[in-house]
Amino acid sequence: MFEREVAAQSQRYRVGYALEPKKIESFLKQSLLDYANQHGIDLVQIDPTTPLGEQGPFHCIIHKLRTQQWKKHLNEFSAKHPNTVIIDPPELVDRLHNRASMLEAVTQLQNVTVGVPKQVVVNEPKAFNFDEIEELGLRFPLIAKPLVADGTSGSHKLCLVFDRDGLNALESSVVLQEFVNHGGVVFKIYVAGQHVNCVKRKSLGDISEEELRTLKGLVPFSRVSHLSVQDEEIEKAEMPPQSLIGELGRALRDALGLNLFNVDVIRDCKDRGSYFVIDINYFPGYAKIPSYEPFITNFLLDVVLSKTE
Repeated sequence: MFEREVAAQSQRYRVGYALEPKKIESFLKQSLLDYANQHGIDLVQIDPTTPLGEQGPFHCIIHKLRTQQWKKHLNEFSAKHPNTVIIDPPELVDRLHNRASMLEAVTQLQNVTVGVPKQVVVNEPKAFNFDEIEELGLRFPLIAKPLVADGTSGSHKLCLVFDRDGLNALESSVVLQEFVNHGGVVFKIYVAGQHVNCVKRKSLGDISEEELRTLKGLVPFSRVSHLSVQDEEIEKAEMPPQSLIGELGRALRDALGLNLFNVDVIRDCKDRGSYFVIDINYFPGYAKIPSYEPFITNFLLDVVLSKTE
């Protein structure tokens, strides 16, 4: 760390960021700007409508934009400036915007004891043979998740499906994922390159056998908030083993080829040793984790210093 601080004092590193206004507001807090600046990192806002060659030089670029114009600017700049590190390649990020492919990497991991709930992709609900649900061994309740996971409000409109009437009410492409009782706690594992952190957050509470008999059809998450757990239950929840957190974060980083993401993990109430990945989000809300300033800054220093060694 001493060598890193000496390097930071002797040279400045320009890290460009291309983000939506809301993301800039939530991520680029003054505390991060100040901490990064003190450690040799200058965070520079990029105008995505202007060619990057007119805004550089950059040692590294971080981004979360999906327009074709932005991708064109990024590809052109990268071709001319191969020493600038792009975090991350758009074609790899796109895998996380499709819930059909999002969790494929989890199923391919070796030596990490984490699974994925049973799920099926329904591209055209009106033409889908819902008998396949039972053939695949899925049991109600199911979570219906929009196929597109691009961070827009529509991609967060999740529903619980309790029976066949609920299945028949589906109107758009979804992933149907089996609901696993998990004590109302989700573990969010944040990854930034080699750095991994985990926090506990409130989730949908367990669904009892009695509720399964009374809840019917298709119910949006917003209408089942009564199933949410209390804050004190979150505090009491035991964190997953640190070894699992670190191994999963690093394994998925390598499998996805991505540096900035988080993983939503739940623990099966019926088997305390079983964990499931239910979602992966690109460039999540890092400011929600304690001491995110050094977490992000140390990652950026890893990136820029690796190009100078």
